[in-house]
Amino acid sequence: MAKNIFVVFGHYNTATSFNAAVRDTFVAEATSCGHNVDLVNLFEESEKLPFYNGEINPVPELVLDYQRRLDNCDVMLLIGSCHNLRLNSILENWIDWVLHPPWFFNYRSIFPESKFFKNYGYPIAGAMKGKLGIVSITYGGPMVTYFNFSLFDNIPYRRIKKSVFQLGGLKTDYLRFYSVLPNMTAKAFDSHMMKVKRLARGL
Repeated sequence: MAKNIFVVFGHYNTATSFNAAVRDTFVAEATSCGHNVDLVNLFEESEKLPFYNGEINPVPELVLDYQRRLDNCDVMLLIGSCHNLRLNSILENWIDWVLHPPWFFNYRSIFPESKFFKNYGYPIAGAMKGKLGIVSITYGGPMVTYFNFSLFDNIPYRRIKKSVFQLGGLKTDYLRFYSVLPNMTAKAFDSHMMKVKRLARGL
């Protein structure tokens, strides 16, 4: 069954980077499988989102446009690199703006009249509930470099899943690539691209 896939690409090197290869391989494979791809290259957008500081009201029309396009998707794929145990800043800024209440989720207090627990409650998933959210992250070091952080929720794929995607009721999948360096062997590169193709075929 054909899917509508919204791809958000957030790497500054939009032409020759490893992340660009992930993007192009995924789009080509997904398209060949009959899926429809709506691609956003954040660094190449004619209009770019301002830095999110919570004080711009009403929200930019560009945010509403992204949300309308996400309304029509079955799958959202974010592609970027790990910077200081976070996604790179342009993707994080996009998440802050677009995956935002009340469109993405609302918050319901359990004890709204309580002096001590009025902010204790739970999220109510919004427009993306039940859809699939995929994060593709590249890391410069080997997996063992990040092993010490794997028990905590502040590494990108755990934080995105538990602190962002679950708020909106998204199902979650990941592509994680380690040791993404300029001297990567052709064999390793081809293995990574095969992983991307398998993801696209399995949607």
